[in-house]
Amino acid sequence: MNPGSGTLIINIMSEGKAETYEGVYQCTARNERGAAISNNIVVRPSRSPLWTKEKLEPIILQNGQHLVLSCRPPIGLPPPIIFWMDNSFQRLPQSERVSQGLNGDLYFSNVLPEDTREDYICYARFNHTQTIQQKQPISVKVISVDELNDTIAADLSDTEFYGAKPSRERPPTFLTPEGNSSNKEELRGNVLSLECIAEGLPTPIIHWIKEDGTLPINRTFYKNFRKTLQIIHVSEADSGKYQCIAKNALGVIHHTISVTVKAAPYWIVAPRNLVLSPGEDGSLICRPNGNPKPKISWLTNGVPIEIAPDDPSRKIDGDTIIFSNVQERSSAVYQCNASNEYGYLLANAFVNVLAEPPRILTSADTLYQVIANRPALLDCAFFGSPLPTIEWFKGAKGSALREDIYVLHENGTLEIPVAQKDSTGTYTCVARNKLGVAKNEVQLEIKDPTRIIKQPEYAVVQRGGTVSFECKVKHDHTLIPTVMWLKDNGELPDDGRFTVDKDHLVVADVGDDDGGTYTCVANTSLDSVSASAVLSVVDVPNPPFDLELTNHLDKSVQLSWTPGDDNNSPITKFIIEYEDSMHEAGLWHHQTEVSGIQTTAQLNLSPFVNYSFRVVAVNSIGRSVPSQVSEHYLTKAAEPDKNPTTVEGLGSEPDNLVITWKPLNGFESNGPGLQYKVSWRQKDGDDEWTSVVVANVSKYIVSGTPTFVPYLIKVQALNDVGFAPEPAVVTGHSGEDLPMVAPGNVHVNVVNSTLAEVHWDPVPLKSIRGHLQGYRIYYWKAQNLSKRSKRHIEKKILTFQGSKTHGMLPGLEPFSHYRVNVRVVNGKGEGPASPDKVFNTPEGVPSAPSSLKIVNPTLDSLTLEWEPPGHPNGILTEYTLKYQPINSTHELGPLVDLKIPANKTRWTLKNLNFSTRYKFYFYAQTAAGSGSQITEEGVTTVDEVQAVKPRVRNLTATAAETSANISWKYERPEHGNFYVEYSVAGTMASRQVDIATQGWFIGLMCAVALLILILLIVCFIRRNKGGKYPVKEKEDAHADPEIQPMKEDDGTFGEYSDAEDHKPLKKGSRTPSDRTVKKEDSDDSLVDYGEGVNGQFNEDGSFIGQYSGKKEKEPAEGNESSEAPSPVNAMNSFV
Repeated sequence: MNPGSGTLIINIMSEGKAETYEGVYQCTARNERGAAISNNIVVRPSRSPLWTKEKLEPIILQNGQHLVLSCRPPIGLPPPIIFWMDNSFQRLPQSERVSQGLNGDLYFSNVLPEDTREDYICYARFNHTQTIQQKQPISVKVISVDELNDTIAADLSDTEFYGAKPSRERPPTFLTPEGNSSNKEELRGNVLSLECIAEGLPTPIIHWIKEDGTLPINRTFYKNFRKTLQIIHVSEADSGKYQCIAKNALGVIHHTISVTVKAAPYWIVAPRNLVLSPGEDGSLICRPNGNPKPKISWLTNGVPIEIAPDDPSRKIDGDTIIFSNVQERSSAVYQCNASNEYGYLLANAFVNVLAEPPRILTSADTLYQVIANRPALLDCAFFGSPLPTIEWFKGAKGSALREDIYVLHENGTLEIPVAQKDSTGTYTCVARNKLGVAKNEVQLEIKDPTRIIKQPEYAVVQRGGTVSFECKVKHDHTLIPTVMWLKDNGELPDDGRFTVDKDHLVVADVGDDDGGTYTCVANTSLDSVSASAVLSVVDVPNPPFDLELTNHLDKSVQLSWTPGDDNNSPITKFIIEYEDSMHEAGLWHHQTEVSGIQTTAQLNLSPFVNYSFRVVAVNSIGRSVPSQVSEHYLTKAAEPDKNPTTVEGLGSEPDNLVITWKPLNGFESNGPGLQYKVSWRQKDGDDEWTSVVVANVSKYIVSGTPTFVPYLIKVQALNDVGFAPEPAVVTGHSGEDLPMVAPGNVHVNVVNSTLAEVHWDPVPLKSIRGHLQGYRIYYWKAQNLSKRSKRHIEKKILTFQGSKTHGMLPGLEPFSHYRVNVRVVNGKGEGPASPDKVFNTPEGVPSAPSSLKIVNPTLDSLTLEWEPPGHPNGILTEYTLKYQPINSTHELGPLVDLKIPANKTRWTLKNLNFSTRYKFYFYAQTAAGSGSQITEEGVTTVDEVQAVKPRVRNLTATAAETSANISWKYERPEHGNFYVEYSVAGTMASRQVDIATQGWFIGLMCAVALLILILLIVCFIRRNKGGKYPVKEKEDAHADPEIQPMKEDDGTFGEYSDAEDHKPLKKGSRTPSDRTVKKEDSDDSLVDYGEGVNGQFNEDGSFIGQYSGKKEKEPAEGNESSEAPSPVNAMNSFV
């Protein structure tokens, strides 16, 4: 026995035979409070005995007789598993005719010749010993009566085999169980197995019913080809009469099995441990059930209660022990034993008499997290004797929680049926008995539920496509969700085609196996939600198969087929196509269509065609590939049943008639030797028909005909069998010739500057000498009235169909000189032209000016330059200029209208507002009116604005051990950089001065500018007097100083440098971080020392950037210096 565990270990490998330890074992555990005992444990060794040797005679029987091959395995422990195999260890096939019974025997309802074999072997497998025992092989031979008489009649008498008469069909008879009724007992909770095996010819079919009841749906199963009925978890309610019915074509038989369900003892109420305090009352209840009724016996500390020491506080009343006024000596372990013939129950119950103040076993400050709108269970496990009473409180000063809102369980648990957000808080559990009080606090937090706000949706996708399922989850922000996808409640396939990201599942290259239910599952530590969608994988249908031709007639045949798989999209129709391998091999034609539920079609056929057919299935996705080709079917020849179509008669020359037609194809010829009979005669004469038979061609030419004469024509088909029906007669004409005369009386009416109407007299029909196609107008511009250019003349052509005698000429150019003539047109070509007519178009409005530019903007003026219209369409009379100012909010001011002479291409507007945007509208005019306008915008230049000097005030500094925090207030301009200086204590402090903001510097710059201006004037005077001074070249190389004032946005100056001194006004000036100084601009800036608003150091003493530029040194004045500090100076400067 293992120390401290009570487990008994028996090692039969080293401590003797297993039979030595066979018996009933029981464990007893005891201490000073009592003794408990275990259930009886039965130990039995497993057994797998050998088969008894026996001599098995061969079995010879007639075809159709029944047969039972007995197994009768040796009795083992546990019972063996039986199965039948052959010498090759292959299981023998079983069916409704041949099957194995519950007892292991092999039953044949009727035998067939294929049942003949010499190796019917019954095997018994003993799982516990892992051995298999084999019965001797049984030989079975099935023969007919004639064969039986020929082979063994000389050796056997009639009584030694099953019968000499041929087996005939017979009604069923039960092989097992025997008779009309039987009885069956089964224990509650086990599997009830009922078996009926019948013989007969033909093989009987078995059905099961329950008399006066129905079989339980979810617990009923059929085995062994419905010969075995199984009911799992059987109970007393399953008792009753069951009927098996065996039926074949010759009769029906019944067998009734009366089932009784017995029961080993089971608990209704098992005795439970009892804790009492001295002087209290209590009871132990032991209430079992079973069939038959169990017998109850009580034990105390493992000893029958009848011989145990007497205890005046207890009284036995059947299945109950009643305790009254118990004392500490009443503590003991009681056993209840309930038994009947099928088993027994044993339960231990400890009656513990003690006095203990309350103790709360739940950990203090336990945190409970619950999803909103769900029950919250707050534990308060307690112990005490007498049994404490439990109360719950919420908050520090709350009253006891009442049971009308809360549920207080006997084990101390507080239940909040529907927890809400306001349920969050601290709850206190208080346990009281007469010996004391105990308290415990727990915390409750209510979390928002996890929800799927965008669920995956049903999807239909074609095989090979891509599908995406979306699953968006909303959750409590304090919880971390995990989202996983399932397919058919299992894991997704381990396949790279499945891609999962935050909100989507994408399946690429979808196949048939991918169809199913996809579920998105969102889990947190407190809840789980899921949503599912079905994926249907569809595709075009599989092709039909098994095509068959039946009912062969001269002009029809019936085609049947078997549909292929519709691939989850119903077939809507079948398309039948045919091939004529005799005339058009390899070319498939449409024959007919039938609905998707049909699998046959009656097909109409044509004579002399070697048919083969194929079928295409169609569903909502598309067409299947064609089926395999059917067999060929050649129809008999017949005369043609139709004539050529599209018969026409047209002459290619003035003296011939070309007769053409669309020939019949080989399919339409209906037989060999296809030819055509062509007939013709003049329509207006009395001539007889002229006919000629030609080969299988598509035209015939009749020569020597008069020009453009109507003819009657017909073309008839014929073959070796006969002629087609009489053909229809059509009208044609012999060849055309060019018209002989031109249209007369041509005149023109000018409608407006771009449109004119032409009129003419029609040409007589006889002079046209062909089919009138219409009239063709040629017109061209001879010259423009305002420009007499000698450019290439481009003629334009308009054709008017039919017999019209007038037409419009659109798109003419205004103010132009045109010529026009008219010609008649037939199928051969154009006739002669009419004499040219001349007309002029009036003036029109001009096009927009070609360009408009704003040049030379100044403070109060703008100059406009333009080019005249590309198409003046007349003589320009004047230009109109309209303009209006645009303010900063893009609103338009008053409009000014100005007329400008037509010979001007430049105009200057004066007295405008400075720094103002203007919008201009400009157009030209002729006598016909105003043309299209062109618009433009321009801006006058900006007036000089005096710079605002920045001001810093309220400078404060707060020092720490390794850093300093410096703050200030800043007033205008809006943007600037800041330079902060500091020095080490005891050294001379200096102030970084921005010379560009100093008054003396501004005065100096003004003086320099004045001197440069005087120098320029002197140079100009000397140049006019003949002196040479290179100012002009320098001015050409530099921008005009007047257009380089101080810029208002960045405060920089424009500057000049002479030939002797190229140094800038201030070296080393640093470009601000948000500005870019152009090459032609000054290298100096007024904002090098600019300051921002409320600038300050970072608390760690770091700065935005460090100023390190050097300037030309100047003498120091007092303690101030304009010199920029160098890196080795005691002063440190930062930006």
